[in-house]
Amino acid sequence: MQVDFIDLKGQYREIRKEANHALKSVLEECAFAGGGFVKAFEEEFAPLSGAKYCAAVNSGTSALYLALLALGIGPGDEVIIPANTFFATPEAVSLCGATPVFVDCNEYYNIDPSGIEKAVGPRTKGIIPVHLYGQPADMDSILEIAGRRNLFVLEDCSQAHLASYRGKPVGSFGSAGCYSFYPSKNLGAFGEGGAVVTNDEALYRKIQALKDHGSFTRYHHERIGTNSRMEGFQGAILSVKLKHLKDWTERRRRAAELYRLHLSGLREIILPKTLPGAEPVYHLFVIRNPKREELKGYLESRGIGTGIHYPIPCHKQKAYAHLNYPAGSLINSETWASQILSLPMNEQITKEQILYVCNSIRNFQ
Repeated sequence: MQVDFIDLKGQYREIRKEANHALKSVLEECAFAGGGFVKAFEEEFAPLSGAKYCAAVNSGTSALYLALLALGIGPGDEVIIPANTFFATPEAVSLCGATPVFVDCNEYYNIDPSGIEKAVGPRTKGIIPVHLYGQPADMDSILEIAGRRNLFVLEDCSQAHLASYRGKPVGSFGSAGCYSFYPSKNLGAFGEGGAVVTNDEALYRKIQALKDHGSFTRYHHERIGTNSRMEGFQGAILSVKLKHLKDWTERRRRAAELYRLHLSGLREIILPKTLPGAEPVYHLFVIRNPKREELKGYLESRGIGTGIHYPIPCHKQKAYAHLNYPAGSLINSETWASQILSLPMNEQITKEQILYVCNSIRNFQ
């Protein structure tokens, strides 16, 4: 049996008629850069994220970068982030001229609040918790530290569309929330895309200007900005997919329940844990196994696609070698990087496919 890690073709077949109509509408209106389709998506996505405002941009990396710029981050500043995340999170800090300060992950694979407290220094300006794999971070603890230390909180929600913590959508706790709409995300564009959501009107206006060459009015530039506008095609497609996102999210949750049911109790298979009060959306379903490479190879020999998120923690990347983090300094992130394995997870996966994956893992045991 073939079990794809993601199934974008299956997703497209499900929405083909709606998607093709949306793309044709953009072509007929020639609304290619920004425009009405992007504006409509911004107005639809903001309330689902618990925010008043949404600034759609051309990628999740741009969302993080522009939000940091709007928050005033620059050379000499430090921003605390988890070591266990995609490289775009620290990269956005570095692009601002600031320095990322890495903190280890906890048993939920998210930033460890106890490590945040130790990492705060005189140049620290903020914290970027990442709701990794669609699992909400411990926002109570993070906000308590940030409030006491006078730090901003910028949420990286790139893998957590519609996730919530204590009944409140992620992305609505801090100064802003940043999303990626890379095609493989729970809400994915037909290319690149991203957004910043916020309840702060002044911050929203800054980001809207920064994404369009620092301009609110054409040819009038109030500051140095970027060309980070979302394309009309992506706004139109995201509006189509947004109508299906709640259903797709429930499908992912049911798939995760099946994985848990049929993998529970297996020797050397460590299942993901959920923080009390969190409602994850399972962008990824990540297990740990000390024989990760052997298990990965065995599953792939049986037609099962897998992934590793992520094989090298950010503080051990060559790009950050100059920060001189000694081996073992962030032990969970370093140890688990050799053990984590992402199993097939998408809204198209069937019960039969999940059982095939689970039985294959049992046979490997």
